[in-house]
Amino acid sequence: MSAARVAVDQWVFAAVRNFYAAGLNYKAHIDWANTRGGSYKVPAQPDIGYRSAAALIPSGAEIVIPADSPGPVEYEGELVAVIGKTAKNLTEKNALDCVKGYTLGNDVSERGWQKSDRTLWRAKSADTFKPMGPFIVSGLDPQNQQIEVRINGKTASSYNTKGMIFSVAQYLARMSQYVTLHPGDIVWFGCDAATLPPLQHGDLVEVANDAIGVLANRVVKGAA
Repeated sequence: MSAARVAVDQWVFAAVRNFYAAGLNYKAHIDWANTRGGSYKVPAQPDIGYRSAAALIPSGAEIVIPADSPGPVEYEGELVAVIGKTAKNLTEKNALDCVKGYTLGNDVSERGWQKSDRTLWRAKSADTFKPMGPFIVSGLDPQNQQIEVRINGKTASSYNTKGMIFSVAQYLARMSQYVTLHPGDIVWFGCDAATLPPLQHGDLVEVANDAIGVLANRVVKGAA
């Protein structure tokens, strides 16, 4: 299949019906989180979580850290699948047939709130915490994409999606046994290794992939 590119803009965000997110989908990220006091285990199955579509912003928009954020606030550069057609009871063999294409996401995470809140509603879904873009690209192999995160032009993270614990096809097949996937649904697939340094006011954070492009957003601290 030849690749096709569609720009991610506000119309794409308006079309998002369900926002799904895989957590702990790379072993190196689990190992790193455990060095910071976590007690996470490698998942036994591809379980999915949810995020708020209201947190989505395009490339070029500002990531606003709330004034009362205790920090640290960190990036998580991720591959994102955009669903293109209704699907139910998929198999791993045909699961990718429902995907319109792939884009990039930055799962901005407020680690202080992530530890203290009973749910992740602030830590993961505060306004502007979900940059996504810049293009949706079809024809990609989701299990062999190099993703780089740069902070102020300097590489902070670089990994290949072949390190996923559970593949895109495994997630979509399992999800579709219980929930119908709809056009406009998006599924984020986690990040690998450490997510340092923490984001600071004025930082430019970029999530880059050769085929998809560069998702670039400036970080600002909200007014008290």
